[in-house]
Amino acid sequence: MRVALQGRRVRGWVVAVEVAPTADVALRPLLRVTGLGPSADVIGLARWAAWRWAGRTVHFLRTASPRGVVAGLPPVPATRLEPAASEGGSHDELLGEALARATSVLRLPPAAPVLPLVLEAARRGTTLVVAPSSAVATDVAAALRRSGMPTALVPGEWARAAAGARVVVGARAAAWAPAVDLATVVVLDEHDESHQSEASPTWNARDVAAERARRAGARCVWTSPCPSLEALAWAPVLAPSRAAERSGWPVVDVVDRRREEPLRADLYSPRLVTLARATGTAPADAGAAASGRLVAVLNRKGRASVLACSACAELARCERCGAAVAQGDDAILGCRRCACRRPLVCLACGSTRLKVLRPGIKRVRDDLERLAGVAVAEVTGASGSEPVDAPVAVGTEAVLHRVASASVVAFLDLDAELLAPRYRAAEQAMALLARAARLVGGKAGGGRLVLQTRLPGHEVVQAALHADPARVAAAEAERRRLLAFPPTTALALVSGAPAEAYVGGLRSSPDVEVLGPASGRWLVRARDHRRLCDALAATPRPPGRLRVAVDPLRI
Repeated sequence: MRVALQGRRVRGWVVAVEVAPTADVALRPLLRVTGLGPSADVIGLARWAAWRWAGRTVHFLRTASPRGVVAGLPPVPATRLEPAASEGGSHDELLGEALARATSVLRLPPAAPVLPLVLEAARRGTTLVVAPSSAVATDVAAALRRSGMPTALVPGEWARAAAGARVVVGARAAAWAPAVDLATVVVLDEHDESHQSEASPTWNARDVAAERARRAGARCVWTSPCPSLEALAWAPVLAPSRAAERSGWPVVDVVDRRREEPLRADLYSPRLVTLARATGTAPADAGAAASGRLVAVLNRKGRASVLACSACAELARCERCGAAVAQGDDAILGCRRCACRRPLVCLACGSTRLKVLRPGIKRVRDDLERLAGVAVAEVTGASGSEPVDAPVAVGTEAVLHRVASASVVAFLDLDAELLAPRYRAAEQAMALLARAARLVGGKAGGGRLVLQTRLPGHEVVQAALHADPARVAAAEAERRRLLAFPPTTALALVSGAPAEAYVGGLRSSPDVEVLGPASGRWLVRARDHRRLCDALAATPRPPGRLRVAVDPLRI
């Protein structure tokens, strides 16, 4: 609806009816009712989310509303329920057990399809499916329609969902989509960070979906090849047999580089060189492992991030702040800390010959073109969204989302992910390997993962090698407990101009601990989310741009 406030026509929502105003409230007439909006249950969910992620209710009402005006609802075809096609014993039993529980976490190997789970859930009632991306949601919706299931793909088909579609599918915002007589909520790849909003409030669709199912008395199933610790704390994990799980992961080659001299070693092990040349020279009718696509992953942009002088071995550093300088596309060295730039020259001896110690993907692309003898595609997050069809592709982790399939995925410097200065580094590295394994397929497909590392005994490497993600969870749970990180505790990251005044008020709360500042940010910690969110809500916010990130992913 729209109402006139201070000379403007303001958009709003009807959130309650038959409410008696207090004596000091002057009622204003509605100018116009524009169309349908969130239902009463979703409005209540929005109020809860505003408390849970220290945001405003209006933010979630916008997310739950249709993109355009919906004046009426279209007819939805009647659901024709066909008998379920049995896939054989243990798999059917696993899906049945997951849907028989109020809450469950289903650990499916990367190559396992999720369509059987969604179809079985839809046969039991209205099902809401929250996917990690729009591309996944579109694929699931298309498969459901081919099976004859009335499906609404949101946000575009919000009206169809509100009219009573049997299955409602979408990306993160689908957690707020209308679903009539909701019976089951399915969250795909619950570990995927795309379920969480990067902008404040930092709400997570996974948690919104779980709360919505609880309020509706519906079943809720989270799926993941590598469940997060939050998932393990939320509900029991159901997993297939060890044989079935191993078959759903590809062959893993661990390239142990510990015996190589660190300053002389490059990113191209003999195993990688062999695979690159086989990919570039194999005929089109060769086997899948030989003629398929090779994808190389390296989370370093540019040409080189660390260089040393070939003459005196001094590291190339910034003359202003002392940080390592990197080489861009031109022959200029740039500092990422203070943005100082200078020519390609050693400050210690004046030599212009610098050795690359940590090459970026631009340099790696040039090297792989020489090794494979074919054109190599370069992919970063800024490269656009067009699919990549080159036989060899190199890029940041964005390349794993731009390639439909591959026969080999090689992590050139896995240690950079394993040793990243983030408390979720092990989980995030495992998620990358699971994503790569999905591109390659199971063992029957003949593809493989190549992990170049100096930490072959790391739990992430061993988990991929043995197709056992529980190894990562066991090690991570103990570390998080000792360091008082989630899910043992609840965290919020506070920043912005008025942050100091805001955390000053939080310090008076006995239920939270305030740490910092560090780089203009404060970390607020509590034993659980109830204590944390109550303290955040009870503390007055000073004027100015304040950012409160509850459940920060990267600290």
